[in-house]
Amino acid sequence: MRKRSIAALSAAAGISAFGVYLSNKIMFMKLKDPSEIEEREREAGFYDPDKYLKLIKKEVRIPSPSGYDIHTVFLEQMAGAPYMIFCHGVTETKINSLKYVRLFMEKGFNAVIYDHRRHGDSGGKSTSYGHFEKIDLKAVVDCLIEEEGESAVFGIHGESMGAVTTLLYAGSIEDRAAFYIADCPFSDLTEQLSFLMTKSQRSALLSKMALSLAGSFIFLRDRYMIRGVSPKEAVGHIKKPVLFIHSRHDSFIPSHMTEILYELKQGPKRLFLPEEGGHAQSYAANPEAYSKEVDRFLEDYFYAR
Repeated sequence: MRKRSIAALSAAAGISAFGVYLSNKIMFMKLKDPSEIEEREREAGFYDPDKYLKLIKKEVRIPSPSGYDIHTVFLEQMAGAPYMIFCHGVTETKINSLKYVRLFMEKGFNAVIYDHRRHGDSGGKSTSYGHFEKIDLKAVVDCLIEEEGESAVFGIHGESMGAVTTLLYAGSIEDRAAFYIADCPFSDLTEQLSFLMTKSQRSALLSKMALSLAGSFIFLRDRYMIRGVSPKEAVGHIKKPVLFIHSRHDSFIPSHMTEILYELKQGPKRLFLPEEGGHAQSYAANPEAYSKEVDRFLEDYFYAR
C-alpha cells in the first residue's frame, strides 16, 4: 500500500514538473535581445537611430489594467492627421514596428508604437498571445483618444501575435478603429501550438496530451484558457474593414489560418497572400506590392468614407 502511495506521489510530482516545464515554454518564450533587434532593423534599412531621434515624439507609460506600465511612443508628423497604432509580434519590440511607421507616415498618418507586456520596456511577467495583450491594446486606444479627443480617427496594424491581438480586440472588446490590418495571425492558439508541437517531431497524440497538460497549468498559473485565444471566434464580430496579409510560404504560422479568418470575416475585407517571404516577412520581401495593396484597401474603405 505504501509503495503504491509513493509511486502515485512520484507520478503526480513528475506530471506536475512536466506541466510546469511545458507551460513555462509557452508563457515565457525566449525574447530576442533588443539590441539585436535594433541592429537587424538598422541593417535592413528600416531603423535609422538619428532619424528616429529627430521625430517629434512623446513617450508615455500607460497603466495596464493587469498591473504594470505599457511603454508607448506617440509619433506626430502632422496635427489632425489620422493615427496608426502598431502591435508587434512575439519576442520583438516596438522598434520592429518602425518599418510600418515609415510606410504609413508616407501615406499621411501619425503613429503610435508600444511594447507588449513582458517585451521591450513594458512590464508584465508572461506572454498570453493576445489574451491580456488585447486589454492592453484597449488601454493604448483609450490613451490616444484621451490625447486627441473623441473624434480621433485611427487604424490598427498588427503583425503575428500583434495581428492576433488586433483581431481579438476588435472582435471581443470594441470595434472602435476605422480599419484593421492583420499580418500573419494564427486563427486559434490551440491549433497553432498543436501545429508547432507536431512539426517538432512529436506524434499528434502526444502533442494533444502535452497541450492539454500545458493548458491546465497555464490556467492555474495565469488564469486564462488557451482555447479562448481564438481569432476565428472573434473575427465574425468585426464590422469594420480588415486587410488580411500572409506570406503563402510561412512555415511558422501557416497561411491557411489567415485564409480561414478571411472567410469568417463578414463585410468589408481584402486578402493579400504574397508568394515571397517567410513568417512576418511579407513587407520586407514585397515592399512595393505591400504598399500598393494597402493603398487599394485604404482607397476602398478609408479615403472613400
